Amino acid sequence: MVRYRRDRLAGPTYFFTVTLADRRSTALVDHVADLRAAILTARRERPFSLDAVVVLPDHLHAVLTLPPDDADFPGRWRRIKGHFSSALIAKGVPLRRHSNGDLALWQRRFWEHSIRDEDDLARHVDYIHFNPVKHGLTSRVVDWPYSSFHRFVRDGILPADWAGDVRDTSGDFGEPINR
Repeated sequence: MVRYRRDRLAGPTYFFTVTLADRRSTALVDHVADLRAAILTARRERPFSLDAVVVLPDHLHAVLTLPPDDADFPGRWRRIKGHFSSALIAKGVPLRRHSNGDLALWQRRFWEHSIRDEDDLARHVDYIHFNPVKHGLTSRVVDWPYSSFHRFVRDGILPADWAGDVRDTSGDFGEPINR
């Protein structure tokens, strides 16, 4: 049987999709301050650059760059998930458990992709920023509050009207938009 192998290049940039076990949950946006704190704590413990991120109700997408001598992205996600879960427990949020007692908040795995070059990075950052529109959560990228898009606008990298308003176009960004 072929076993899944993760790419373990040291110091690269990765795109991630990390998902809650219950796809109907809104825990990530309901407790976004706790998620931010979990990410900041994990960054202090094991440094990484958070190049782009979007938080949706049940999943998030992020681009992270690790230090040149480090390829432990699974450890970083384990810490982020753990800190977030602990914060919810401390607040008394009821969380399901697996039959073995482990928390059932997060899907056990995540999707990662090694960014190959600047074009690949740009495509993934665009995907991240457009994702709330793709999922029908808003019609304009600028209207979704839980996104690094606002930092990109503030830093002059993207205009506030980037990608326009889907109500004004018949096109898409390569994927169907859930409405």
